[in-house]
Amino acid sequence: MRVLSGIQPSGSLHIGNFFAMMKRMIEFQKTDELFCFIVNYHAMTTVQDPEALRCGTMAAAMDFLALGLDPQRSYFWVQSDVPEVTELTWILSCVTPMGLLERCVSYKDKISRGITPNHGIFAYPVLMAADILAYQANVVPVGQDQKQHLEVARDIAIKFNSLYGDTFVVPEADIDEGVAVIPGTDGQKMSKSYGNSIEIFAPEEALRQRIYSVKTDSAAVQDKKDPEKSILYQIYKVFVSPQEAEMMAERFRAGGLSYAQVKKELFEVVWEYFRPFRNRREELERDTEGVRQILLMGAEKTRAIAAETMALVRERTGLRY
Repeated sequence: MRVLSGIQPSGSLHIGNFFAMMKRMIEFQKTDELFCFIVNYHAMTTVQDPEALRCGTMAAAMDFLALGLDPQRSYFWVQSDVPEVTELTWILSCVTPMGLLERCVSYKDKISRGITPNHGIFAYPVLMAADILAYQANVVPVGQDQKQHLEVARDIAIKFNSLYGDTFVVPEADIDEGVAVIPGTDGQKMSKSYGNSIEIFAPEEALRQRIYSVKTDSAAVQDKKDPEKSILYQIYKVFVSPQEAEMMAERFRAGGLSYAQVKKELFEVVWEYFRPFRNRREELERDTEGVRQILLMGAEKTRAIAAETMALVRERTGLRY
């Protein structure tokens, strides 16, 4: 089974990224044909600083490699290193109904949050469809917030196939209902764009400060507290076993537990969780050229598959004359 997913290099990757996507993708490489990439074209919808995009792309790649992604067992590349995807985007744009894109709630949500509208944000689902269809992916793991975009990709594939003949695999969504939506420091969904994230590889003191900035209510130390209403507990429980999570929940319910103590323990849990990966991350930082070569080799391997798809697309559409 061919599994595909990508991540934007629009800022430092955080623990929400790790549990919602990165951890799952690293696990998929053990059993499936994994296609995992850094979606720098998508990041351009909001990142217009060239140096920030360059650095973010390399940082995301190093994070993935440090956390266990094996480029020998998977396809791992940077989106812009396979130009066939932009050609396919245009071709798919020509069969995509405007109404399909106008119904996408992600565009409306971003604009409502003050992001300056542009065509890239509006047409984002078509590029996402090209990312998926170029590699004939069977399964695309997505969160609930990307489910609609995957449905758009399916609709585009079906429309293209009906017009030009059976060309694309129609992908299926893989939504893990067990993956919790991890709240950020302010209680909203953790997101780079909201400025509420806790970075995976933040320096020790920076990590401590982020965790100590998590929003809490005004309950006194002696008060009994509902753990399910606590941002701290929601983050804590994804790092520990169910038994350890229940023990912490009981301490909340019993009273006598200060938020300062919970923050201290949460910091220690997060810091220790990523300790085995930190040394590898530091090694990669000292060998950026090595990381670049890994990505270029991954793109070369991946591009061969995209080229096969595009040869078929050009033939079917009449672009090959």
